[in-house]
Amino acid sequence: MSLVVGVGARRGVSAREVCDLVAAVLREAGRSPGEVVALATVGAKAAEPGLVEAASRLGVPLCAHPAEVLARVPVPGPSEAALAAAGTPSVAEAAALVEAARRGVFGPAGGELLVPKRKPVSGAARVTCAVAVAHGEGRLPAGGRGYTRGDAVFELRTRR
Repeated sequence: MSLVVGVGARRGVSAREVCDLVAAVLREAGRSPGEVVALATVGAKAAEPGLVEAASRLGVPLCAHPAEVLARVPVPGPSEAALAAAGTPSVAEAAALVEAARRGVFGPAGGELLVPKRKPVSGAARVTCAVAVAHGEGRLPAGGRGYTRGDAVFELRTRR
């Protein structure tokens, strides 16, 4: 299963804070860090050192999306604080869903929220994360029926 972790963060967040929360959330969901294919965030945070380092430690790209794009994504946990700070009512959930859909082969429905926005249990909440499943990348979603001839957009012809 391919997972995308959406991350919202305050300026100055450390890679350790991000990685600790991601590890805790994945553990809670019964998932492995090896299933993560990307971290996703809002464009304004694309160069945040803690996020860049966290993606590097996880061995995945940090993918950023414009606030205007994230603001159009319906999410279960919109936040007035995120809207004021980042220009979108959701960073973690919306970024996870947008990136999962981008990576999926099933179009905009290619992303599914597995874990809604979470904050650290202790300490100041300088980071949030959410996890989405990217259905695609050459794999079928759980319970998928496979491809049939009716799914073909074009036919391949062999050389004679």
